[in-house]
Amino acid sequence: MGPYRKLWFTLIAVVAITFALLGFYGGEVYRQAPPIPGQVVTSDGRALFGREDILDGQTAWQSVGGMQLGSIWGHGAYQAPDWTADWLHRELTAWLDLAARDEHGQAYAQLPAPQQAALREALKAEYRANRSDAATDTLTITPRRAKAIEQTAAYYEQLFSDAPALQGSRESFAMKENTLPDAKRRTQLTHFFFWTAWAAATEREGMSVTYTNNWPHEPLIGNQPSAENVMWSIISVVVLLAGIGFLVWAWAFMRGQEEEEPQAPARDPLTAFALTPSQRALGKYLFLVVALFGFQVLLGGFTAHYTVEGQKFYGIDVSQWFPYSLVRTWHIQSALFWIATGFLAAGLFLAPLINGGRDPKFQKVGVDILFWALVLVVVGSFAGNYLAIAQIMSPELNFWLGHQGYEYVDLGRLWQIGKFAGICFWLVLMLRGIVPALRTPGGDKNLLALLTASVGAIGLFYGAGFFYGERTHLTIMEYWRWWIVHLWVEGFFEVFATTALAFIFSTLGLVSRRMATTASLASASLFMLGGIPGTFHHLYFAGTTTPVMAVGASFSALEVVPLIVLGYEAWENWRLKTRAAWMDNLKWPLMCFVAVAFWNMLGAGVFGFMINPPISLYYIQGLNTTPVHAHAALFGVYGFLALGFTLLVLRYIRPQYALNPGLMKLAFWGMNIGLVLMIFTSLLPVGLIQFHASVSEGMWYARSEAFMQQDLLKTLRWGRTFGDVVFLLGALAMVMQVILGLLSSKPALVEPRLTPKAARG
Repeated sequence: MGPYRKLWFTLIAVVAITFALLGFYGGEVYRQAPPIPGQVVTSDGRALFGREDILDGQTAWQSVGGMQLGSIWGHGAYQAPDWTADWLHRELTAWLDLAARDEHGQAYAQLPAPQQAALREALKAEYRANRSDAATDTLTITPRRAKAIEQTAAYYEQLFSDAPALQGSRESFAMKENTLPDAKRRTQLTHFFFWTAWAAATEREGMSVTYTNNWPHEPLIGNQPSAENVMWSIISVVVLLAGIGFLVWAWAFMRGQEEEEPQAPARDPLTAFALTPSQRALGKYLFLVVALFGFQVLLGGFTAHYTVEGQKFYGIDVSQWFPYSLVRTWHIQSALFWIATGFLAAGLFLAPLINGGRDPKFQKVGVDILFWALVLVVVGSFAGNYLAIAQIMSPELNFWLGHQGYEYVDLGRLWQIGKFAGICFWLVLMLRGIVPALRTPGGDKNLLALLTASVGAIGLFYGAGFFYGERTHLTIMEYWRWWIVHLWVEGFFEVFATTALAFIFSTLGLVSRRMATTASLASASLFMLGGIPGTFHHLYFAGTTTPVMAVGASFSALEVVPLIVLGYEAWENWRLKTRAAWMDNLKWPLMCFVAVAFWNMLGAGVFGFMINPPISLYYIQGLNTTPVHAHAALFGVYGFLALGFTLLVLRYIRPQYALNPGLMKLAFWGMNIGLVLMIFTSLLPVGLIQFHASVSEGMWYARSEAFMQQDLLKTLRWGRTFGDVVFLLGALAMVMQVILGLLSSKPALVEPRLTPKAARG
């Protein structure tokens, strides 16, 4: 550890304490999850359905795309309704109408205001009361509520079929005809939807909030933000301000301790290595990156168009073959695949450099095997997604080979296992280059040790996705799913990226090893401090208790703190291009890294905090404000980072090839400007208009057909086309540039190899 002892101890303490919080309250998630009753019965003794029927409905929902078709508890896609909020409102209005006819002989809408108010009070009393008996494992409801459930279920059974009466609704929701052909499974689906709405309406024993902390906003039964929600929202803002203040103070004092920059080498140190066979084999990885990137961008335009023509693409009915739920699945999964491949390629390029410019034995064979394993997982998972959503695949095989139904981990479990095996194999390939360097006596190896730790975390933490199964409780599944989506991606990938860039720049001789190590250790502590327990901010309303909200709100505010100073990091990266004449060859990778810093600040920081406080997320979870953050953070940060790594590796495996300035300007500025237009001309305005509707009327209304099909919102969704086209031009220019570089037939320079000692600095 040497001079970095305090920084190492700080990082170790941060990781230990924050994982303890994540684990302890994870136990609370298990203990406090909303109960799934063994039997649902009426008070007059009629049995309706039970736990197995609800779980069968959960698997039916997974098979049609799950979170890629509408959302549950606010998590999922945005064109169709949130099924929890929608079911709840429909059941409540059905109950009111039944009660009005039973007690007054008229429809609810025809009653005078005092009688309506009395019925609403009775409704609130019935729905918020907890009639689940743990001793008998039974949920008891009134006969009137059973009738309301039957009426609501009849609507959904028609909606998910090909009933002509609801064809217009299916088009508005971007659902294909006969989404779920099996009538029995449609009935089971309604049981699952009912249970998610029951949890959202029923108060926990001894508490005045529902299992989902009063989400969704539903005035009919008094679902409104709890006192704890408001309190922890205010505290989160205070924590953010305090974190920024402490960071500015620490940064101001640390700047005085900065050492002078090293003299930049006269030539690029990495070009003094002869390319190893495994590095030469990385070209196909770069091709896979841009092939999947191009595919993902085209699918993005296709998916966005479904929000204005729910079953058609400019008049052509394609939904029966490529419905919204399928193309959105492929759009998200291809993004994860190409971004991860870009990171893997960067790591595999570094491994021989770390090993003194030499390949470990059989390294190229391993690199080739990993590539074809990746291709197999991509093709297999995409085919499985298609067969599942087309309802061709057997229900028994769906979870394993088809579609898990959970956003970002949609691929079938077998393909997920294959992906994990591939990542672990990448970890082995990396360690074969790193471990010998760590064992070599002498030199400062702290930065390499941190890089090793981040590589290990990337390799192992994806395994969190195996802690839930097909019929796992939804709350528990969400806990583990966010270990992947938030902790694995937003946490450990961030540390790997920071450390890998620091290692590259220090190896290039542009920054000192000491400053690179210090900055990486400090950044890792900051990222982990907010990032690990900040995972809980995704779980405020997923059937968890107030302590989860408190921890999530407080620590997720700290996630924003390190992003505040990324403007300085962007300037530092930009400044590197003038440190040496040969840095002109790395201009465009550096530009991508500058873009990463910008979008980290705006997309992850500003737009992330916009939706993080509990009071904010209460009203806008599941609205178009969420994809504002998702697009700006996932592509803006990790997308540009993966593309920067791709260009960096391309520069060294094709050292004689010069990037085309015209193509690169179109690529870089097209993607950045297109992303800005996409957000500010469509996604954000739609989200803010929905926000107002959610506050004033309720979540059900903000996602309803009547609201979303207004002329203004349809025009705004059409308006996204301009940003999409600009972005598409930039993306295609990037794809063309990388392919042209890979096809370059000019021989690679083979220059004298640096000694292992010189390579390790």
